[in-house]
Amino acid sequence: MKHRVLILLLAALAVLGAPAAKSGPGTAKVRVSEATGAVAKPELLRIEDSFDAMGTTYSIVGYGTDRFKLRAAVEQASDEVNRLDRMMSNYRPDSELSQVNRFAAERPVEVSREFFDLIAKCLEYSRESEGAFDITVGPLMKLWGFYKGSGRLPHRAELRGVFSRIGYRNVILDRAHLTIRFARQGVELDPGGIGKGYAVDKLVPVLKANGVVSALISAGGSSMYAIGAPPDEKGWKVKIRDPRNPSRTIQDVELRDNSMSTSGNYEKFFWAEGRMYSHIMDPRTGYPAEGVLSVSVIAPHTLDSEAWTKPYYILGRKWTVEHKPKDFRVFLCEDRSEPTCAWLP
Repeated sequence: MKHRVLILLLAALAVLGAPAAKSGPGTAKVRVSEATGAVAKPELLRIEDSFDAMGTTYSIVGYGTDRFKLRAAVEQASDEVNRLDRMMSNYRPDSELSQVNRFAAERPVEVSREFFDLIAKCLEYSRESEGAFDITVGPLMKLWGFYKGSGRLPHRAELRGVFSRIGYRNVILDRAHLTIRFARQGVELDPGGIGKGYAVDKLVPVLKANGVVSALISAGGSSMYAIGAPPDEKGWKVKIRDPRNPSRTIQDVELRDNSMSTSGNYEKFFWAEGRMYSHIMDPRTGYPAEGVLSVSVIAPHTLDSEAWTKPYYILGRKWTVEHKPKDFRVFLCEDRSEPTCAWLP
């Protein structure tokens, strides 16, 4: 379901009584100062839109000077996310992802360059994170019940049976022929750790090409990108939740031409035998990661910020400080008796 609002806002103060220049339909008016002859900035229009795709809700708040281009921008954004859903969906039998998961253990499966490059990037994340990020983690998520949302504590024998199917080294890429092959039966690709971030990044050029000068694009509230800043602001104001009380804000952030993604144990979890088990799985052990409550990553690209929240959560503060890129900012909350949330150096 879509919800769209178009609002006219003043981007700058115009001189009182100044005559308005003629403008075409759907274009914001431009005002000229009689005293100086200077042309003031045109009035900005604001558009808000949301739509459901890829298992989450995407929302866009944007500004531009042409109402028709703004409407075209959000329509094309919705079309783009639906295109990506057709490529990466687990639930569409004809998607590239489904085709790979169905046949790659039997033979190399030819894919589009876009899909191939995305999987190659995921394997790069796996190597750089020492296996903490792993796009083959899907069978573990199913075993622990997180796909159905209920959660269950598996037996050790079940874990041993699934564990042999986990591991990014089981994914074999052939760049010359754009094929993907699995080294063994039962391996699956699961884009859950990168899908939203990838989609958000793909929407940025769509909006810019339609004259959007400033926007906040969000996927489920956990992965977002800010184009520029709203009128009269330095950046887009976003919030990081308190993992111990998600209804509270623990940190305010201003985003401008940057992305932010957050992973927290409060997003999906269940209780069993007096313990809390979250959906953030350590693919090296087969168990949910412990010791951290949430991680927020600010990075130039949303694909990177979303992908790296999981390894930083799994590997913890010390590893993150030693390995994060200099242009990343990381806000990490550790699971201790005293509140220990801070930006990492």
